[in-house]
Amino acid sequence: MKRGLGQRAIALILIISSVAFMIIILQGKNMQELLKTLLLSIQNCQQGIIAYILLYNIATVLLIPAVILTLGGGAIYGVFWGSIYVFVASTLGATIAFLLGRYVSRDWVIGKLSQSPKFCALDRAVVKSGFKIVLLTRLSPIFPFNLLNYAFGVMQVSLQDYVLGSVGMIPAIVGYTYIGSLIGDITQLGNESLDLGMGAQIAQGAIYAIGVFATLSLILYGSKLAQKSLEETL
Repeated sequence: MKRGLGQRAIALILIISSVAFMIIILQGKNMQELLKTLLLSIQNCQQGIIAYILLYNIATVLLIPAVILTLGGGAIYGVFWGSIYVFVASTLGATIAFLLGRYVSRDWVIGKLSQSPKFCALDRAVVKSGFKIVLLTRLSPIFPFNLLNYAFGVMQVSLQDYVLGSVGMIPAIVGYTYIGSLIGDITQLGNESLDLGMGAQIAQGAIYAIGVFATLSLILYGSKLAQKSLEETL
């Protein structure tokens, strides 16, 4: 009986989430407030973990920024379990978006870009070093997480390299869940006026430093691969 109630609660949250997302997108209301409301519902749900992961997946597929959800994972579940749940949720959501990009829009996009030597070169560079490229882009903050999922689906990176490269999300996930655990109160997530002390500043600084290093590495490594592949093509 309890299991049936839990499943109905999850189904209800998913239905409400989907409808609410569409309403927000169409009417241009505050997405952060909606996400915080849904997180509060999940916090009080018996099957909250499953609902949280599914909600994260929906946000990822619909290109909705998931920073609030990542912070919420830390606020609800703490640093350790929050990081695990966020990693599972973000990897699963990213994989779904990747597959959608590959099998729904791939042919159309390839048809538009196939005549560009530079695109073809970069595409082959990803084939040769897919894992490294995915890993570095996941570490770098300058690449939009949600859009990148669909972009990799269009390129020739293998699903295995794509999923394994998702480990690059771990430093940012741990950092943001830690900050979320310091905030604790879901209603205060995203409040820039909060003073969380030295711990949050260290976490933010670490995320920034790792991101800068990954971005520079990606620029150098990616340029080298793309140039080599382009020369081979020409």
